[in-house]
Amino acid sequence: MVSLAMRGNISIGRTVYGKLYSTRLDIPVPSNDGLGSTILDLRNSKQHGSCILAPPMYLPDTISASTEQQVICTDNRKAKCAETNGLNGQKHSLLTKMQNLGLQPSSHTYDGIIRAIVSQRSFGDAMRMLKKMQQENLKLYDSTLATLSITFSRELQLDLAESLLNQISECLYPHPYNALLASCDALNQPERALRVLAKMRKIKLLPDMRTYELLFSLFGIVNAPYEDSNMLSQEVAAKRIKAIERDMANNGFQHSHLSLKNILKSLGEEGMIRELVQYLHVAENLFIYSNPSLGTDMYNIVLHYLVEAQESHMAIEIFKKMKLCGCHPDSTTYNIMIDCCSIIRSYRSASLLISMMIREGFCPVACTYTALIKILLEDENFNEALNVLERIKLDGIKLDVLLFNTFLRQACYKGRIDVIEFIVEFMHQEKVQPDPTTCGYVFSAYVNSGFQNTAIEALQVLSLRMMSEDGNILNARKSFVDEFILDEDLASESHLYKLFEDSEDEVAIGLLNLRWCAIIGFPICASADQSLWAKRLESRFQKRLASGSGRGEQL
Repeated sequence: MVSLAMRGNISIGRTVYGKLYSTRLDIPVPSNDGLGSTILDLRNSKQHGSCILAPPMYLPDTISASTEQQVICTDNRKAKCAETNGLNGQKHSLLTKMQNLGLQPSSHTYDGIIRAIVSQRSFGDAMRMLKKMQQENLKLYDSTLATLSITFSRELQLDLAESLLNQISECLYPHPYNALLASCDALNQPERALRVLAKMRKIKLLPDMRTYELLFSLFGIVNAPYEDSNMLSQEVAAKRIKAIERDMANNGFQHSHLSLKNILKSLGEEGMIRELVQYLHVAENLFIYSNPSLGTDMYNIVLHYLVEAQESHMAIEIFKKMKLCGCHPDSTTYNIMIDCCSIIRSYRSASLLISMMIREGFCPVACTYTALIKILLEDENFNEALNVLERIKLDGIKLDVLLFNTFLRQACYKGRIDVIEFIVEFMHQEKVQPDPTTCGYVFSAYVNSGFQNTAIEALQVLSLRMMSEDGNILNARKSFVDEFILDEDLASESHLYKLFEDSEDEVAIGLLNLRWCAIIGFPICASADQSLWAKRLESRFQKRLASGSGRGEQL
């Protein structure tokens, strides 16, 4: 039998990022407290439910204190995830239990605890553990830093993730860097991604296939979505894609299914139709012909951008080819092709596609009927389009602002004020809030017809409804009137623009519209319900409902 002393000297090595660490028990056995007092400590901990948390960690200089506070506060409700079940079902902090035993945690212990905490998404506790290690001058293992960096990358805490990644002394695998690159892609931060790549090159860390997949997504798009593509941006995008492909080939990698999908998206966003079709052929030869189930997403990407570029005939040919090669269309495919029918203005083809869609087990949605309605409106068949709208509602399909804006757009161009007013009230009855596009179409329709005063009143009502569902936001927040609308100081407009930074776009645009109305001398309508124009639209709408006739036939 092996003695206890001998057993204490036995150790088994384990590799962490290529380094051999000892797993021997390296925390001293308590010498001051006896067994009885140790049990007593556990009993007291059980009775009082004590949980000793380490003080908040300090962050690297590159991270602001507000970032730390944000992470910890976000995780406050999940702090108990770092605990495990103790005696009799009571919960105790892992670290507290060890300290109650008189054992001093080592770097290995903290590394394990942090991994356990992170697996339960308790990020605030993980940061406190890291702070505790720093206070005790314990070595921060590269594996610990990598685990935390990956975790915070996935939580889109990029400053913290990047700072932790920069503290890694040696990393043999690109996984933590890929996690940060993926977050850069999600938040559209290619500049940060360049720093990550520079770090990888500096430490001579070779990328893997996941790295290249992310690079195509990060750098394949130059102007979009902020600016329209042009010849210069298309040339830059092509050079970038070729450069990434050369580096990929030099490191012995071939295209994956995802890398080609990302290239197709990049080329589509840049409007490079010829190259888009060429890479589709590459995907067909590499993946789709041998495994048609992989082709649906790729074909959908190509079809979407072809329809967006008004290349309807090319889209039809590729749709036929898709079916011939055994690749099954899905709901997205049918919706794209129904939208394609609106380009060629073929109501019959769109109806056939809807029938095929239903036979395949896919239910039409709002965008399906939006494309169908668009065809009817192009032919100025407003009555039939309104009947389709009524059927959509009866089918229980949720109506959205894009569907209503489709009506308003064509009605504005054709000067159909009657349709405009019906759709505006229909939106209000269905509790679909307007957006800036809605305001623009309605305002332009009245102005083009010579009803300037009505245009101003309608703009005010729609702006109020855009800012709040009941249109009474100015009554609830009277400070808006004095601070943003009636204030003659030009600085008030700069304060309004800050609302865009807080993603309150509808509120900012609504206030700017109301401010403009006040500047040109029109009184401000404090509530949408007080508007005579809104009351008139509601009265006419209710009369149509009471008549019991088809809504489209009444216009």
